[in-house]
Amino acid sequence: MKKIELKLSRKLHKPARPPRLKEQSPKTKDFIRSMCFLSPSLLGVILFFVLPFCVVVYYSVTGGFMSGKFVFLKNFINLFHNKAFLIASKNTLKFSFTAVPLAVILALGLALMLEARIPLKSQFRTFFLSPMMVPVASVVLIWQVIFSYGGTMNQFLAIFGADKIDWLKSDYCLTVITILFLWKNLGYNMILFMSGLANIPKELLEVASVEGAKPAYCLFAIKLRYLSPTILFVTILSMINSFKVFREVYLLTGDYPYDGLYMLQHFMNNTFNSLDYQKLSAAAVVMALFMVALIAVMFYAEDKFGKDVEG
Repeated sequence: MKKIELKLSRKLHKPARPPRLKEQSPKTKDFIRSMCFLSPSLLGVILFFVLPFCVVVYYSVTGGFMSGKFVFLKNFINLFHNKAFLIASKNTLKFSFTAVPLAVILALGLALMLEARIPLKSQFRTFFLSPMMVPVASVVLIWQVIFSYGGTMNQFLAIFGADKIDWLKSDYCLTVITILFLWKNLGYNMILFMSGLANIPKELLEVASVEGAKPAYCLFAIKLRYLSPTILFVTILSMINSFKVFREVYLLTGDYPYDGLYMLQHFMNNTFNSLDYQKLSAAAVVMALFMVALIAVMFYAEDKFGKDVEG
């Protein structure tokens, strides 16, 4: 009896266990863990992109740096009546819509060529990648040697009796910059396409070959469909790089180049130097809206074109 009473007393006087906390689901744990890793980058984007862009939007609809008077669309109306902005927009669009498709198509063609078994394959790949290792200043120096008034190109044309051309101050100026852009960016785009081609299931191509499919069918019905995300990525990357060509143009021609080379970056740089923040902000908002709309159209096209591939 004493043993039973002793056991009962121990059970009665046993301290109560603290309530267990509800265990988090694996999805919640993964979300918290991922947010811990992403939070520094997210904070950086908010501080250095979102907030400054909000300030730019504010300046684009106000009348002055100090007054802060709300003028709504007046700055945008003045911007679209500005001759320099219209020339810069025309040249930038003309360059981008010429150079970017060429960069995508030529890089894809090179990747398809290097996918086949050809001699000197590694040497070709190294040749097209080598411009990526050349600094911008060296690129500008090379182009000045080739396309200056007394440069290599004019000396070569003089052999055939042609007159000298000031390439960067003529109607050929945009062609020169397009060649520079392609020379600089083709190698990286080609590597991206080669990576995309390597991820296409070989079994699918083998089945198509056994069934008697022609090479053109394999290219358009299989390879290009599987490459649709890569094509989208390369197009967006090339579009961004086409706006960066300002560095080379600026080093070649200065603040105020020939009218055919006057880009939006020239306009924005000169507007910034003149401290016209309202016009500068309006131009930045217009460029941002245009890029967002263009990328949205490309995403829609990629979704329609590659939907059945992604399942």
